[in-house]
Amino acid sequence: MSIGVEALFTSALGLQPPWVVEDVKLDVPSKRIDFEVSCTGALLSCPACGAASQPVHDRLRRSWRHLDFFQFEAWLHADVPRVACGSCGKTTQLSVPWARPGSGFTAAFEALALALCRELPVRQAAALLRCQDKQLWRRIEFYVDQARALERFDGVQIVGIDETSLRRGQHYITVVHDLDAKRLLFATEGRDHQTVLDFAADLKAHGGDPAEVRHVCMDMSAAYAKGAALALPQAAISYDRFHVIAMAIQAMDDVRREEFRTDPEEVAAALLGADPRTRRNLLWGMRKNPTGWTVAQTNAMHWLQRSALKSARAWRLRMALREIYALARHHNSAEQAAVDLAAWTSWARRCRLEPFKKLATTIKERFDAVVRGMLDHRSNAFVESMNGQLQQAKRAARGYRTAKNFIAIAYLRLSRLKNLPAHPFTAAAAVR
Repeated sequence: MSIGVEALFTSALGLQPPWVVEDVKLDVPSKRIDFEVSCTGALLSCPACGAASQPVHDRLRRSWRHLDFFQFEAWLHADVPRVACGSCGKTTQLSVPWARPGSGFTAAFEALALALCRELPVRQAAALLRCQDKQLWRRIEFYVDQARALERFDGVQIVGIDETSLRRGQHYITVVHDLDAKRLLFATEGRDHQTVLDFAADLKAHGGDPAEVRHVCMDMSAAYAKGAALALPQAAISYDRFHVIAMAIQAMDDVRREEFRTDPEEVAAALLGADPRTRRNLLWGMRKNPTGWTVAQTNAMHWLQRSALKSARAWRLRMALREIYALARHHNSAEQAAVDLAAWTSWARRCRLEPFKKLATTIKERFDAVVRGMLDHRSNAFVESMNGQLQQAKRAARGYRTAKNFIAIAYLRLSRLKNLPAHPFTAAAAVR
């Protein structure tokens, strides 16, 4: 059965009366196809008040970019009616069924753009779609804001707070994740205590209750601790093991650098000369766990472990702290974790290594919160992995122009928003 090309594309575009495709123009040299769409109704319902059978006042020419037709760039054009309503007295432009008001893209094109931007850097997605990245950023912000307004945060009880860098220098974004649902709840510019207060206000706005948050996992930030005390009064704070271990690694590095600088002869004697390659293997061997050592790193660490160097003592302290965390994850006992951590801090205070003495003092001042972070597998590891993904995306896109863009892409990729446009390329129904 034959069918006219205009009727075919009317059905393919999902148009219903009074909208029909009147003409199709294919420009092969320009790799472009244009669809002329018209509204055939003479009397239409008023878009403002809904009054039926109102006359058309005039028509305004509009164009929209659509999904590509094979390798051809597709455009929809229409003279959109404005309805002069005798009931409400307003002259209002009719909404078109294929695009939201004010957009130069069809809804299907915008849905595809969002799907691509979830997986690709925005600049790369714009290149694939043959449009400007600024156009995609505006749509990401619009749909993310729209979807977040419909999100519900009731039942949130365990959150992780962390910072991620926006660009070089002191430019940071604070992110708050729901550690149970594994989703981004909130992101804002800055890293002071006000960011936690802003999170609490946002939580209320989305149906959540700050008083129901019973646990906050974060790094040893005084600003975040102050904000949590003010905004989340029922929440117990725990300091994430990732950051505590990172502080131990930093203390170990400080000891190693100072010793290698001030006692090069003793280091060379203990490490059988310690050529630059051995020193480099030693550096990475000390930072990594033994299961990840290469052969060269294993050889370098063999001599370190049998030496009387301060660096060897620092490495043992770091590994002992790691072992305490591993045991705590196994026994999950607050009493045992407190005993083990107290023994470690006593050792660190007596080790005569200034960086570890400072770390022991820091842990002692926050002892209960550090112990809580050792239990129940509570960790900001999920937050850290998500921050890593954002940093990878930022590097691939050569940075985001503004903090607003950075936050918008964070919500798009990490918030598991339920009210975004559906992917336009759904699988075809199976033929029986």
